[in-house]
Amino acid sequence: MTYATLDDMKARFKEQELIELTDHANVPPEEIDEVMVGKALADAGGLIDSYIGGRYTLPLSTVPHQLVRYCCDIAWKYLWGDSAPEAVQKNHDIAVRYLADVSAGKAKLDVQGEPAPSGVAASFDGPERLFSRDKLKGF
Repeated sequence: MTYATLDDMKARFKEQELIELTDHANVPPEEIDEVMVGKALADAGGLIDSYIGGRYTLPLSTVPHQLVRYCCDIAWKYLWGDSAPEAVQKNHDIAVRYLADVSAGKAKLDVQGEPAPSGVAASFDGPERLFSRDKLKGF
């Protein structure tokens, strides 16, 4: 699922940095490689899905604001790759820890009307019990 857009990335990060991270042709006019940003956002969305899919029915009917932010932070780290500055890595790690907390039930998404997927419930069906409190009353 897509949790953020190029416009969300532009709102959170400097456009010039987006250009530098994605425009590998380095010829005028310098532009953001929208395909590259889209791939980073899709990869970030896949990671988010892997964490929250066990707790929430996907796709979500609405995208909570915190997922937009964390999707951008994760995608930003993906764009930087191994040369990510410490602050970029830290924001990525915070996002992943939050997703782990959602997966473990320690944090909850701001999604109204989203039922958590039903877990496996055990039910037993069989013949009537031979011995019960009522049948053994008086013994």
